[in-house]
Amino acid sequence: MLLHSALLALGATLAAAVQPLEVQGEYFINPKTGNRFQIVGVAYQPGGSAGYDKAAGRDPLSDPDICMRDAALLQVMGVNTIRVYNVNPDVNHDKCASIFNAAGMYMVLDVNSPLVGDSLTSDKPWESYYAAYLNRTFAVVEAFKDYPNTLAFFSGNEVLNNEETGAAVPPYVRAVTRDIKNYIKKHVSRTIPVGYSAADVRSILFDTYNYFQCSIEGEDDDISRGDIFALNSYSWCAESSFEAAGYNQLVSGFKGNAVPIFFSEYGCNTPSPRVFTEVGTIYGDKMTGVFSGGVVYEYTQEPNNYGLVQMNKDGSAKLMADFVSLQGQYGKLDFAKIQDQKPASSSTAKAPVCDSKLITTDGFSNNFTLPVLPPGAQEIIDNGVKPAPKGQLIKITDWKVKYTVKNPDGSAITNLAVKPLADDEINSPGSNTDSGTETSNDGSTGSETSSSPASTTSHNAAAGAGAGVLPAMAIGAFAVVAGIAF
Repeated sequence: MLLHSALLALGATLAAAVQPLEVQGEYFINPKTGNRFQIVGVAYQPGGSAGYDKAAGRDPLSDPDICMRDAALLQVMGVNTIRVYNVNPDVNHDKCASIFNAAGMYMVLDVNSPLVGDSLTSDKPWESYYAAYLNRTFAVVEAFKDYPNTLAFFSGNEVLNNEETGAAVPPYVRAVTRDIKNYIKKHVSRTIPVGYSAADVRSILFDTYNYFQCSIEGEDDDISRGDIFALNSYSWCAESSFEAAGYNQLVSGFKGNAVPIFFSEYGCNTPSPRVFTEVGTIYGDKMTGVFSGGVVYEYTQEPNNYGLVQMNKDGSAKLMADFVSLQGQYGKLDFAKIQDQKPASSSTAKAPVCDSKLITTDGFSNNFTLPVLPPGAQEIIDNGVKPAPKGQLIKITDWKVKYTVKNPDGSAITNLAVKPLADDEINSPGSNTDSGTETSNDGSTGSETSSSPASTTSHNAAAGAGAGVLPAMAIGAFAVVAGIAF
């Protein structure tokens, strides 16, 4: 009962769980601790592209009840970052941003949308680069700049998707990166990283990286350089390996990187259900010297069959086998060790000077003269978006999930709720082991189902105890969420 009262008291305060991160060289750094940060992420776009409806004022972060449901599930899994593809800057996101913040999760946000005029086109990009488009991207920055858990913005996603697009697209994507960074420099009180999410087209991948990361001015502070670089890669399928999946080529190709690199999507869905055996490698010694984690694609089940959770129109949800598999892989990791790494003091990685010799693919642009701002765009950068959307953390008083959520075997998860974390605490497995339990009047805990595999239960109980949660409570929590009968 004492723990329950403490949680209620915490829930009535303004939650401020996460510390805004900084980019220092090739790492995300927590400026308070000096520790590296590894992204443990999930792509979050409930409803797919239909989940973004500008006319209806709907996007993935507009419904706080849905956000509460999903933040609670992702918190139990151990996720610390969500990637959101399509957001509406005209919608208020305060409640959802505050919920994910309190749950210890960062947000990586794409500034574009699938609507005409809201993104650069791969075909004739010069026709989609105009002031109204830039105004929309700046509005996304305005809407999310004041949330401490806004980790980064993507200026583009897979705009270069084959060798042919390498001819004309690169200067325009780099120009958009430049423009967003200039807007942030003038209108945001902290530096928020901006970068590109690339398709894993190996024939142009490293040319793409070199084009966006080199320094036109010959200095690391060239404002048109990307602050981060990410890639969507599905090369590891089933029981693959570091070499068979080509991860060794990625590490070799990106070695010496001067910015954080991470997977903005991963998770091959062949076979199904997925086994996510790549997780141990992504967060292991072979990768962490170059990569800063990754984002699993994707949270909700859509027609393309990559989901972790099946959503229903009434707001109820059912965990899929993939959810349990991914949770199990995360549970094998030592997250305290992963997130407590200090960057090597000897790291002196610097961006190369832009030169045509960096480009190895015939036909890929080696022209580093960027497009000038379209008419009217400089005025927006100087004076800001009008009217400017504003966001701020707000007080949340009820952390309970209102919708029914079921395990893959159909059993209901009871008492599911977000557990607000302490200031500057980042979510990890074990942060919310008391969610999904039933507490009797004498303070004992029990679970709704007893079909939990003993090995899974005991492992996560230990993780929960290490996070300051009573072992009995941890066992109860994961017995409900991970107790699966296939």
